[in-house]
Amino acid sequence: MVLSRLSHGYSAKTIASRSSLDPYLVSKITNMVTRLLATKLYPEFIKIPVSRRRLIENTQGFDELTSLPNICGAIDGSPIKVRGLKLDRNLMNSYKCKYGYDSVLLQVVADHRKVFWDVCVKAPGGADDATHFRDSLLYNRLTSGDIVWDKVINVRGHHVRPYIVGDWCYPLLSFLMTPFSPDGAGTPAQNLFDGMLMKGRSVVVEAIGLLKTRWKILQDLNVGLNHAPQTIVACCVLHNLCQIAREPEPEIRKDPDETGDPARVLESEKQFYYFGESLRQALADDLHQRLSSG
Repeated sequence: MVLSRLSHGYSAKTIASRSSLDPYLVSKITNMVTRLLATKLYPEFIKIPVSRRRLIENTQGFDELTSLPNICGAIDGSPIKVRGLKLDRNLMNSYKCKYGYDSVLLQVVADHRKVFWDVCVKAPGGADDATHFRDSLLYNRLTSGDIVWDKVINVRGHHVRPYIVGDWCYPLLSFLMTPFSPDGAGTPAQNLFDGMLMKGRSVVVEAIGLLKTRWKILQDLNVGLNHAPQTIVACCVLHNLCQIAREPEPEIRKDPDETGDPARVLESEKQFYYFGESLRQALADDLHQRLSSG
């Protein structure tokens, strides 16, 4: 019953009328199951890659796709439409996403197999990706040094630890590489790097597309706002189960392409930014040299 609701997007009323149950009971059972998925099963199926085996597997997968070394994940945000929000007018504006509908913001990091290894649902749909990222536990763990990925390689004299890739809506940091230019205005080496980085990022775009296609409730979420985060996270756990089991991938619906200004770097991030800037240039020069002489 709950899987049918999540995969088809049926409302509690529709399910109730089909199964001769009270809509309240359908909602209650849905909440129990999604809470179980989002709490008990989450740590089993959504895990940051810290073991050397998983890091090698992830970075090799991205290397084959992009020719860039040591990428361990791709990050992106996506608004999840929420039906029938009833909030104070000032609050309502904060839930209106850039596409014009009421939503909450989902942030995910995916590996090369389109399996999520981090999920965060902490912001209203009107927030930007960079703000949501900075509010996440992942950002906190990366900036505090709580996560130290132990697979260091040398690129042109730079010690490069595993890093994630994102678009220009995210800040450039030592552990998060973003494009030099959103419009191809860089040097040949920089433009080549940007093309390969965006190729790596495409896995997370496809993963989000798969998530919303398989679990249609996420196309128009019909649960109360207080249950929205656990419902979204539960669908992410189920998505991973499908990917790990190598279920056939349906035709996906993608969000529109990103628009907007590049993210600003905060004062507290300056050291990560400067290190990230020199790492990115070294990676771009190394990639250009390897591919132009290969």
